[in-house]
Amino acid sequence: MAIRIGYKVYVDVFAVFTAEGELRPKYLIWEDGTKYEIDRIKKRERCASLRAGGIGILYICMVRGREIRLFYEENYRWFLEAKEA
Repeated sequence: MAIRIGYKVYVDVFAVFTAEGELRPKYLIWEDGTKYEIDRIKKRERCASLRAGGIGILYICMVRGREIRLFYEENYRWFLEAKEA
């Protein structure tokens, strides 16, 4: 279930750990319950969200032809940056 807090939208994410120990998100569930498969991970880096605040791992992903910025925070929660608070 997604929860909005300021510019953060916390989402449920299904992810796996690879044999090498890398965390890879596979799909996310949006506010309305829609499940979106992550088609490709373009980039993964430790980063801060300047728009929403928070520090963690940024995954730049492709979902249905659109680029999204998915963050995994140090508090073990996943969020997307909202366009409006």
